[in-house]
Amino acid sequence: MQINIQVMKFIESDPLLNPYQDVIQRRFEKIRATENLLTRGRMSLPGFAAGHEYFGLHYRESEWVFREWAPNAVAVYFIGDMTGWQEKKTFALERIDPEGTWEIRLSSGAMSHGDLYRLRIYWPGGGHGDRIPAYARRAVQDPETLIFNAQVWRPAASYRWKQGAVAGADGPPFIYEAHVGMAQNEEKIGSYQEFGARVLPRIISAGYNTIQLMGLQEHPYYGSFGYHVSNFFAASSRFGTPEDLKELIDTAHLAGIRVIMDLVHSHAVSNEAEGLSLFDGTSYQYFHAGPRGYHPAWGSRCFDFGKHQVLHFLLSNCRYWLDEFRVDGFRFDGVTSMLYHHHGLGRAFTSYQDYFDDSVDEDALTYLALANRLIHEVNPAAITVAEDVSGMPGLAVACARGGIGFDWRLAMGIPDYWIRLVKDTPDENWPMGHLWHELTNRRQDEKTISYTESHDQAIVGDQTLISRLAGDRIYQHMRVHDQDIRVDRAMALHKMIRLITLATAGGGYLNFMGNEFGHPEWIDFPRAGNQWSFRFARRQWNLADDAGLKYHFLARFDRDMLTLVQTCRILESGPRLMYEHAADKVLIFERQGLIFSFNFHPARSFTDYCFDAPPGEYAMVLDCDDPRYGGHGRLMPDQHHMTLSEAHGKSGRHFLSLYLPSRSALVLRRLD
Repeated sequence: MQINIQVMKFIESDPLLNPYQDVIQRRFEKIRATENLLTRGRMSLPGFAAGHEYFGLHYRESEWVFREWAPNAVAVYFIGDMTGWQEKKTFALERIDPEGTWEIRLSSGAMSHGDLYRLRIYWPGGGHGDRIPAYARRAVQDPETLIFNAQVWRPAASYRWKQGAVAGADGPPFIYEAHVGMAQNEEKIGSYQEFGARVLPRIISAGYNTIQLMGLQEHPYYGSFGYHVSNFFAASSRFGTPEDLKELIDTAHLAGIRVIMDLVHSHAVSNEAEGLSLFDGTSYQYFHAGPRGYHPAWGSRCFDFGKHQVLHFLLSNCRYWLDEFRVDGFRFDGVTSMLYHHHGLGRAFTSYQDYFDDSVDEDALTYLALANRLIHEVNPAAITVAEDVSGMPGLAVACARGGIGFDWRLAMGIPDYWIRLVKDTPDENWPMGHLWHELTNRRQDEKTISYTESHDQAIVGDQTLISRLAGDRIYQHMRVHDQDIRVDRAMALHKMIRLITLATAGGGYLNFMGNEFGHPEWIDFPRAGNQWSFRFARRQWNLADDAGLKYHFLARFDRDMLTLVQTCRILESGPRLMYEHAADKVLIFERQGLIFSFNFHPARSFTDYCFDAPPGEYAMVLDCDDPRYGGHGRLMPDQHHMTLSEAHGKSGRHFLSLYLPSRSALVLRRLD
């Protein structure tokens, strides 16, 4: 088999890929062949991914046109407010092709904006069910019955975009992961409008340039965090109208902020009335038949990525969010679950063989490659991020270089490492060499997004970093003048851990909302087990706003840390280890002209601590121990340091001599 030039480029990046040339080539050919099959050589991939303009409900040329794909159906009726929720012959759909497309055309007065509707679908054997259309662009929940229905959405005035896209959006993403519903102080579900008015200004002020919105696709159970999607084309109505969401995105764009969204294509909710499960009476219309169609851990349905109708649905979904809401990209959820027949459950992924054996779902791999090609063709400035814990090689390598095409992958091992370190290892035993390895261990040909904690670490049953460090004392000793040894440790390590994670990042950084100031509460959505309380499904911004509490110190540090990293563009080059001492708990490294010095020792401060450095003058530009950040002020502000040299002139050793207080970090910038 002749190896393709793109495949050769990919393999050359990693000699360990050589034994798998044939597998990589086969996968590359499958991607290309699938694209040709879908487009038939007569259209572009974006042209193929336009199912949302054909299926679903549309008002065209003074009439309503509705189409649905339901191959197993024997009869389909449009029911709703316009029919008195009864079957009527005038609202019966007609099957128009052998593939199972059903269509109805209705006069302009047949329905009105705001009307609720469903489909009643009959299948062989006399069975039937009421379903929300697969391409429905709006679904709303009845506050009393809690039943969801599709809703006709044709407001008198459509939203008029002011900006549309971020002008000149480029560079590393500094992501603020957020959930609209739980972004408010009040114990309730927040709205798009409230987020735009109250939270967006905080994100802008905090220095983040990208917002990642969770739970945008409609989902019947609020407590799923938006990860059990029922209506893939509908923006969640819990938070407001589609126009409200567009205004939020537009406002962010006007401020120079990207907006990406969590895209859940890894699975779908198993609900039948709201979702796609048993949509036309079969279990295999959109999903795999039999046990393979059910996720054993999530209780959800697994898409059959080998069916061209499913690819049409999902690729169109990608394009829909880009076109309709002008999002700037996607964080693909559950990529590991998609990539493997075993969904990654109970697997450690310790060998390259794990990536190239029969456990890989090559149909899913093909879909992900096509989705990335589509997204970047529709919007070359869009960004894509893969949530993958397996480490599949090539996932974040460009399609033109033989990869799957994601721009970044989440460095999911880093937060897991911090949890293990904080939970299981006393401070005095923290292994500096291993810490450096974990923070910088990544494929050199792929960009990663590092983070200390995301929503995964904040949900009930887990703990945020500050909660692990401070324990219940965070509820008792966070007044500014309240001295507590455990809270003091928590504050110091919270800053150091976030700084070293960002400063060693491989291309981007992520923070979950509120964690920048050490939000004390976990996330627990309303459910029967907590008497449907919203107490923990919110963010207490008042804590960060209170100058009498220590939270504002952490928020200020996070902002200044981000400002420094962005101003100095440190992610444009890799970190270089300058000095590491296991017993002293000291790590020192250089990146883009900045020297980062960390002393993790819990008790020992070091005077005249010497290490080799390029000759010159250095200014201290960040000090974790600064009182402005809740520190002890053991270093004088605005210090300048000159390198010293041994007595052998220019050919001798040049070094810096610093005071490194215990459990603190400082950053020096070399002056020209």
